[in-house]
Amino acid sequence: MRAANSLLEKGVYDFDNFRLNTSERTLKSGGRPVSISPKALDVLILLFENRGRIIDKDELMRKVWPGTFVEENNLAFNVSVLRKMFAESGAPSRYIETVPKRGYRFVAEEVKAPESPALEAIGSRFRWPWKFIVPLFALALIGIFASRFRAANKLTDRDTIVLVNFVNGTGDPVFDGTLRQGLAVELEQSPFLSLITEARVKRTLRLMRQPGEALTPELAQELCQRTGSAVALEGSITSVGKQYVLGLRATNCSSGAILANEQVQVKRREDVLGALSQMARRFRLRVGESPEALGKHDVPLAEATTASLEALQAYTAAWKVHLSQGATYALPLFKRATELDPEFAMAHTSLGRIYADIDQADLAAESVRRAWQLRDRTSDREKFFITANYHLLATGNVEEVRKTVEAWARTYPRDAAPHTILSGYPNKFPGRFEDGAAEASKAIEIDPDFGIPYYNVAVNNAYLNRFAPAEGALQRAAARGLESDEFLMLAYDLAFLKNDPAEMERVAARARKRSGPQSWISNNQASVLAYSGRLQQARSMSRRAVAEAQQGGQEESAALWETSAAIREALFGNAPEARARANGALELFSKDPEVKYGAAFSLALAGDSSRSQELVDDLEKRFPDDTTMKFYYVPVLRARLALNHREPVKAVELLQRAVANELGAPRSLAHGYFGGLYPVWVRGEAYLALRRYPEAAAEFEKILGHRGIVISDPIGVLARLQHGRALALAGDKNKAKIAYLDFLTLWKDADPSLPALRQARTELAKLQ
Repeated sequence: MRAANSLLEKGVYDFDNFRLNTSERTLKSGGRPVSISPKALDVLILLFENRGRIIDKDELMRKVWPGTFVEENNLAFNVSVLRKMFAESGAPSRYIETVPKRGYRFVAEEVKAPESPALEAIGSRFRWPWKFIVPLFALALIGIFASRFRAANKLTDRDTIVLVNFVNGTGDPVFDGTLRQGLAVELEQSPFLSLITEARVKRTLRLMRQPGEALTPELAQELCQRTGSAVALEGSITSVGKQYVLGLRATNCSSGAILANEQVQVKRREDVLGALSQMARRFRLRVGESPEALGKHDVPLAEATTASLEALQAYTAAWKVHLSQGATYALPLFKRATELDPEFAMAHTSLGRIYADIDQADLAAESVRRAWQLRDRTSDREKFFITANYHLLATGNVEEVRKTVEAWARTYPRDAAPHTILSGYPNKFPGRFEDGAAEASKAIEIDPDFGIPYYNVAVNNAYLNRFAPAEGALQRAAARGLESDEFLMLAYDLAFLKNDPAEMERVAARARKRSGPQSWISNNQASVLAYSGRLQQARSMSRRAVAEAQQGGQEESAALWETSAAIREALFGNAPEARARANGALELFSKDPEVKYGAAFSLALAGDSSRSQELVDDLEKRFPDDTTMKFYYVPVLRARLALNHREPVKAVELLQRAVANELGAPRSLAHGYFGGLYPVWVRGEAYLALRRYPEAAAEFEKILGHRGIVISDPIGVLARLQHGRALALAGDKNKAKIAYLDFLTLWKDADPSLPALRQARTELAKLQ
């Protein structure tokens, strides 16, 4: 017994067929060493030493990864590794029990000390029959382990893959990063496989204090474990004379075992992409994808992307630059890819997305149209991407976008991209903000290191007047090191909606330290100044916003800021200034549909019906399939023109086409910060003209109840004045007084010469 106790003191324990040595950090099964990763062993030892006690997940992660942030799925992965090792396939567990919403507990029924040497000596007298049994037992073990090894090579639909850099031993720079990108395209055709995204790789490397771009096999192994991935896949290319040798090796992230190792030799440089496609196909089959799925989703790399290595090199570099430096810096590289191969469909559609990001809508539409024409030369996943962007940026057909992206999500359930798109305009425009936020949350669950879904969680909540959850989403993004210009603009809007001037100043100062959002923040500040009636200061800030945009080469943004100023002037009753600003916006950039829409609206308000009519006719002709145009912009413009012609009944009828989407967020709201709830505003004006005062009051009250959509648009403050007028005319003087006083409180520092201010004071005096 003293020998047994001595072993226990040294940290040696037996349970069932296993022996765990905590001091030497070894685990044996049936006397044979078990291959186990260091972190999985750490988890086992911690659970074992606290056997019978529930250990919270936070405690496990804190002790197994001290001083380092890791995701919860990393812990779950290591527990899964242990369960596979113990051959546990269901409940109840013999070893590791999951306690829902809390953690884990080691529950082996008996933990006994090893037998003493004396007992082992007694047992030795009975060992002779094993000379017959051992060979049979060994054969059985070989069969069992072979079966388990084959199973271990197979991935599940929850496993993820880390794609390591291709080692380029040829000396030819065209292969730098290019083959890794090509392999990613090949593997992403599979609905079964899921690669860890570039954004997540970069973030995890930062947490590992490894800022370098080269993902070596050693680094990949640790990254694999931190992200809870199953396989690290690395490639290589070398030259032998004039021929090339490609290698592909897959390593189990937990054990370090080699799951696949292949080499292929090709005679010509032009054959490299084809060979890579063949290797990717064999890998997909080896790790468990069905032949049927492979046959359905398998387009050769030269067709799915490009046959030009140089074009693929430029495309690869473009995405790398986009990830690290942003859209503006990536633009020339995407253009270069399309110049090297004019039939490179994904390069065209990616270029279109970049143009859209920097507010060059006409060039964006041109690029995605070209990609659409080439879509048959791509994989299924890329067809979905191209088709969705074609309808988003060229036709504007929101229903076609929705159908395409929903089919994409069904075909590729592990892809975050379709949920990201559904969290945006397809749900924002019709006002389905709950659905938009839910889709964004799905995208975050799949890929927690991509910024746009966090923004869409935030902005959809803001549209619903849920400002605390919106701020929470931005904070979650910031905690992961994600921040963009859009995040700053939304943070500024949220501070405005919460009436927090100090926070607005802090956000504005942060924005001015970045080159991209300087004109954006100036335009926002102009809107806020006008909202409080300080029109002279707003005019000065608007001029600054336009100048900053022009200095940055952002002509379309400059036109949008000028359009916003024109609408403001028109709503405040300054017709000459409104006409000048509207025409100035059209001179700056008349191709943008939102510029044209805003200019037409301001001109209609300013009484220039003929010019406004020309613009709306042109919009309707140019964008016949555009959902926003048909069911929002055109009805608003034609209804406003009907009011100019003293036809309020016709105006109400025309606005019926916009009813389904009027509480949504049109493109102009995202691009130019104007246009939200304009159908409601115009209908309220029509009801006033028809003397249907209670109905008019209800329309203006809608605007007041949707502050998260209107934000600092002038109709947000003027709706208070119109609400007061409608209530007064309806005979409800007490409520009318409150509405007038609310308006005058907001305009306590307003320019005294504003017509609306003088009218409000006069009308309130009549109610006293």
